[in-house]
Amino acid sequence: MIRRILVALALMAGLSACAVPQAKNYEAFAAADPYSILVVPPVNKSIDAMAGEYLSTTIARPLANRGYYVFPVNLVRRVLEDDGLPDPDMVHDADPTHVGQLFGADTVLYITIEKWTAKYIVLNTSVEVDISYKLKETATGTTIWEHRQIAQYQTNQGGGGGVAGLIVQAVAAAIAKAKPDYIGLARQANRAAFSAPEQGLPAGPHFVQRATERDMAKP
Repeated sequence: MIRRILVALALMAGLSACAVPQAKNYEAFAAADPYSILVVPPVNKSIDAMAGEYLSTTIARPLANRGYYVFPVNLVRRVLEDDGLPDPDMVHDADPTHVGQLFGADTVLYITIEKWTAKYIVLNTSVEVDISYKLKETATGTTIWEHRQIAQYQTNQGGGGGVAGLIVQAVAAAIAKAKPDYIGLARQANRAAFSAPEQGLPAGPHFVQRATERDMAKP
């Protein structure tokens, strides 16, 4: 009986080790071959009212680093408001072709904040951001790339033993709870989402190593 249990556990461990994300299909992306990305205000499903504002400050740079022209976030927000789209939910429900035509953009990136939380448990604070991304081409409204990325950290990563160690853990947890590093986690999530091999955004027209990277991605 014990032998069977050990074998079953070994098989489960092997399956778990092999559970890697399946490579995305980039045919639609390659056909669109976008030059620019319009990032619209994110939909915020978390209880933190400022999550959308914070996240918006972290998006442009990693996209530009991938080789795309990114429209200025504040300008985008102002133009959308003038067009009668002051609310992120309204923007996400609007026709991508119309939204893109306001700026002459090739694509529109829709972002949804699924989670933006900090949980305090005894001597540990767990901070997590969970973000969904969807990129649509403006010519047809077709989704050409989508991804979901989670980033998190915990304060209880060890701090020595004894009373001194407990004090260090308690202080670290209290600081993290009072002022979680959401922006740092959002940046981490964005980098992972946009740059992950076979999962992220293909290199854009301004990316120095674009040809090399795309050749490597070919089957």
